[in-house]
Amino acid sequence: MEDMKKAVEEIHESIMKLSKEYPQETRAFMELLKAAGKPKALSTKDKELIAVALSVAAKCHWCIGFHVKNALEAGATREEIIEACFVAVTMAGGPALMYMQVAIKAIEELQKS
Repeated sequence: MEDMKKAVEEIHESIMKLSKEYPQETRAFMELLKAAGKPKALSTKDKELIAVALSVAAKCHWCIGFHVKNALEAGATREEIIEACFVAVTMAGGPALMYMQVAIKAIEELQKS
């Protein structure tokens, strides 16, 4: 498993590079991410917990690191994040259970930040 802080940094580096090479597409994605993340019927914390679960189900370690970080910043507890991961396991099975390790590592590393 890789360093979650490094994975989050890699996301930012990638977005910056893509923004230069494909500004319109990257800007559109970032606007969607921003709009979808705004609290409305669901709080930011709830949305980030959903994103953590979807990241685990999709088996994306960068997404897991990014959304665990955001969930913690939005006030989610370790227990809430783990619970969200188990919801992913109910939908995505054993592979999602294995990717929970990435989420747990992210919690442990990013809570120290």
